[in-house]
Amino acid sequence: MSEENGINIRAATSNDVSLVLQFVKGLSEYERLSDELVATEENMYDSLFGPDANAEAVFACYGNGDRKEVGCAVFTQHYSTYSGRSSLYLEDLFVLPEWRRYGVGRALMAYGAKLARSRDYLRMEWSVLDWNDPAIGFYESLGAVRIKGWLTYRLSGEALERLDSSD
Repeated sequence: MSEENGINIRAATSNDVSLVLQFVKGLSEYERLSDELVATEENMYDSLFGPDANAEAVFACYGNGDRKEVGCAVFTQHYSTYSGRSSLYLEDLFVLPEWRRYGVGRALMAYGAKLARSRDYLRMEWSVLDWNDPAIGFYESLGAVRIKGWLTYRLSGEALERLDSSD
């Protein structure tokens, strides 16, 4: 657990899967992508705590004793052949609307930076929707830079199936 500006960061436990999913749902609504959210508690549990877990979640909490989770971040490892090393990938960051501008997002990002450095990763990376000016401004205020020249692509659904079945 770490603390910044009265905000405590704690790792999610296996009992927190539904809470992680609630934060992910909040993010999907904010990003206007609710129709893409297909995660279940079962596959979220497998991803975070199963034998082949490949992600980890943390909460930003406020208060003593009756602490309240006010933000959540989900991280995973990313590998770069160019550096020959891993980096930390921030999959999701969501702060409850009424808690924005209180240092919650900064505390979660600082936790991620400490986590990356403790694992000897070269960097922490993430994606942000091009219309999300508040998030872009926030990330740039932390010193993050936009990677020019790279576009994100996704293969899913019918296209993924079609490619999988082609020989």
